[in-house]
Amino acid sequence: MARRLFGDISPFTYRISLRKMIALRRVRNLTHRVRFATHRAAPLPVLLYSHNSLIRRKLGNVDLQLQENKAVNLALAAPHVNGVVIRPGETFSFWHLVGATSVSRGYRTGLTISSGRATAGLGGGICQFTNLLHWMVLHSPLTVTEHHHHDNLDLFPDYNRQIPFGTGTSIMYNYLDYRVRNDTEQDFQFMVSVTDEYLVGELRATRALDVKYHIQEQDACFYEQGGEVYRHNRIYRSTRSKATGNEVERVLVIENDARVVYDRALIAAEILPERPGTTVVTR
Repeated sequence: MARRLFGDISPFTYRISLRKMIALRRVRNLTHRVRFATHRAAPLPVLLYSHNSLIRRKLGNVDLQLQENKAVNLALAAPHVNGVVIRPGETFSFWHLVGATSVSRGYRTGLTISSGRATAGLGGGICQFTNLLHWMVLHSPLTVTEHHHHDNLDLFPDYNRQIPFGTGTSIMYNYLDYRVRNDTEQDFQFMVSVTDEYLVGELRATRALDVKYHIQEQDACFYEQGGEVYRHNRIYRSTRSKATGNEVERVLVIENDARVVYDRALIAAEILPERPGTTVVTR
């Protein structure tokens, strides 16, 4: 029998573990001397990339009220990020700007993920915010310094999916953060707002780039292993020169092998009897 972690013994021990992790992160923030991005400004002149993320999606049997609460949570968080400028050498930290998602600040119970299943928690649904930020960052030269995944799980069936599976993020105040560092010589900026339907994002800069980024999914499939269904894909980022159109770099961003936790009947694609062999492409 596997030994349970201290935080899994009871809700009380979980809260103790949570407070410990939060305290440790605060200590690291003080000792690591990171220069956090905090300055805000009017929109920078060049729009590099934009994306609209649908707020209310069909997610299996998830309570629709959790989706409504998520909309409130996103609207509360957006002003803390909107307009922030990431200057050269600075690091964007989602939690450093947004702060704790507490009842006193108006946050509601939304969808969260715990132990491989959908559940409810205060401030739930906020990961959609960092999903949007990460997708925009992938189309830029910014350096991702902290990025967490949902424990290699495929949590919900596809419904109007706009971006490839596996490019999302997992966050938890404040020890699972989303952080991006500006290692370039110009400023970048996030502009984020919420409409009735969408979380709207823009990534702006001082000057236009001489390259363009393309995110591509390859080797996407579902397969069966040990009585479980898994989802596999590879996400590549291609960098092309605007002057010539030639590809100057191609890198593997992530390879996903995620266990499907919903009913396999909701999978529209063929489920292969085993994981196919694939070839890694790098340049």
